[in-house]
Amino acid sequence: MPTINLGQIPSFEEHVNGFDQHDVLVEEIEGLIRVYGNGYVDRAQIVPCVSNALPPELGVTSWDVVVNKLSNIWARFYIPKQCQGKLPLLVYFHGGGFCVGSAAWSCYHEFLAKVSAKAECIIMSVNYRLAPENPLPAPYEDGLKTISWLKQVALIGGKQNWWSRYCDFTRIYLGGDSAGGNIAFNVAARLGGKTTASGAVVLKPLVIRGNILIQPFFGGESRTKSEKFLVQPPRSALTMAVSDTYWRLALPSGANRDHPWCNPSAKGLFKVENLRVLPSLVCISELDILKDRNLEFCSALHREGKLINYVVHEGVGHAFQVLNKSQLSQTRTLEMIGHIKDFLCV
Repeated sequence: MPTINLGQIPSFEEHVNGFDQHDVLVEEIEGLIRVYGNGYVDRAQIVPCVSNALPPELGVTSWDVVVNKLSNIWARFYIPKQCQGKLPLLVYFHGGGFCVGSAAWSCYHEFLAKVSAKAECIIMSVNYRLAPENPLPAPYEDGLKTISWLKQVALIGGKQNWWSRYCDFTRIYLGGDSAGGNIAFNVAARLGGKTTASGAVVLKPLVIRGNILIQPFFGGESRTKSEKFLVQPPRSALTMAVSDTYWRLALPSGANRDHPWCNPSAKGLFKVENLRVLPSLVCISELDILKDRNLEFCSALHREGKLINYVVHEGVGHAFQVLNKSQLSQTRTLEMIGHIKDFLCV
């Protein structure tokens, strides 16, 4: 007599509604995303999306711009109201494992407005396409489209263009946190143009000077010590189970975590002579499961002669700067912004 798997017996409701094996849940990160066999993706609104309005006392103006209608790429800009001369521009990519997140999320809106005010820079926060509907390299392509859009804006110029008055197109930086840090690194690697002695990339009239990578999201089939042994609190933004799910959803079909988009050191990518690696500031969190992988990333680039500065923020975990309101996190966030400001001034 055959064994009956009770988990495969459809419920009464499934019989009534028409049971379809392609409608079953295939991937889930609790409270964030559900992916079904028929391709339907359900994202929970765990973080509210907000308009570009900001409190006047912050001293920052924000507005939204369409970058590419066909790909549905848009960006939210931040600029200090009291500009003293032209300011550097930070092109920023939000986190969320490539699968969730938005430039309109309240946590990013608050954080980037604060960075713009305190680091005295213009910020372009890019809303790129998400996986699994748009797996990698779609976010990298969106980043390159954003740079092309910026180049066209810079070429137009003119006295009536606010860019000409406030933005220094010779001081552009690519940055992001978590998956956004991965995107910033991979967009830089794909840039054309000439490289200066300092490592900046010239795409006339743009000069892209550096990367600001906050807890960059990389992985690998082999686990690091922090991935294996660093115990995370129950509400941690990134656990190994969550990380693995993000990579399954974001990587191309059939790829594992040693794909170079996930693990750039697995196949000697850092040794590729023409690999574009901008001078970089890497912000690492002491209690982040990615800590050791981020440190290895910095060491690998340093061995290849790349200009890498890094800082380890003590006592805080992954995405603390956007998801944690504790006094310690606020203190570390101000420290992080201070490092960003110093890097932008180099």
